Amino acid sequence: MERFEGTILKGETFEPIRGQVIIDNGEITAVEEESNSSTDIILPTFVNAHTHLGDSVATEAAVGLSLTEAVVPPDSLKHRRLDTADRETLIESMYRTLGFMQSTGTGACLDFRESGISGTTALRSAASKRELTTFIFGSGEGTVLRVADGYGASGATDADFSAQRTAARMADAPFGIHAGEPDASDIYPALALEPDLLVHMVHAEAEHLNEIASESIPVVVCPRANQVLDVGRPPIRELLDHTTVALGTDNVMLNPPSMFREMAYTAKHFDVTAREVLQMATIAGAEAIGLNRGVIDVGRQAALLVIDGDSNNLSRAVDPIQAIVRRAGPLDVRRVVL
Repeated sequence: MERFEGTILKGETFEPIRGQVIIDNGEITAVEEESNSSTDIILPTFVNAHTHLGDSVATEAAVGLSLTEAVVPPDSLKHRRLDTADRETLIESMYRTLGFMQSTGTGACLDFRESGISGTTALRSAASKRELTTFIFGSGEGTVLRVADGYGASGATDADFSAQRTAARMADAPFGIHAGEPDASDIYPALALEPDLLVHMVHAEAEHLNEIASESIPVVVCPRANQVLDVGRPPIRELLDHTTVALGTDNVMLNPPSMFREMAYTAKHFDVTAREVLQMATIAGAEAIGLNRGVIDVGRQAALLVIDGDSNNLSRAVDPIQAIVRRAGPLDVRRVVL
């Protein structure tokens, strides 16, 4: 049994309370209000809802390239690098990126893994040596679902994914797909596949938003990657008004998978509150895959991020939620509990 004292961002609304969190056997067993002298801020670990960890073999290699040149299959720089990387290098690179993510407060990630079964098993090998949860959306043929947790499609106009969609449904596994990144042309074809998760939706329009709302399809936005690739700005406010929205960092090649950076960028460049951004970075991603975390409450998995509220960076912060979302960084992390 362990106890953590300080200011707790409790429940789905992250209401700050003074108290303690008690965990036992990997589960939160109590959240108690009581006075204490701790300056720590305790919140759920982040859920990075969209990554491409295979990109770890070539970080910053795509600087200055367009979306097509950088990441679009099959001939982009990314895919050429993946094709030529040996398995040992790939696993080691992903392992190190997972280490960075874990040390900076990410307790789970949803990864779209290229290269079919071999790509999925390589990531399984890398993730087995880390404590954070890695949920793998596999690629290629539907048979990848024998080893992956779900299926991740590149885009509805890249190929016919109907067989893979059927395979995911039969396996009771989530089907995710990129949509609306360069333009809106692939959104309706993606929606026709009845996805469980949409990624990007930069060019979502009113009719798309209404259909997403009617089908309750969660969306993952990756605003920093969209900015780097110059594809536009996701309509985050409008998306939040229609459905659950989670936050992801996307291609490791383009940006470090830091949820601190993603939150600060989102809070400062979009019409959203700090509380909404923190929800996007925690509970929204967890709910998308049925993960029992992202919230500090009794019965949830013990996945806690302990922040030093008296660090040189945060010591004068007047609002703990604003401080975490807009200002905190890796140097403020005191402990990651998984």
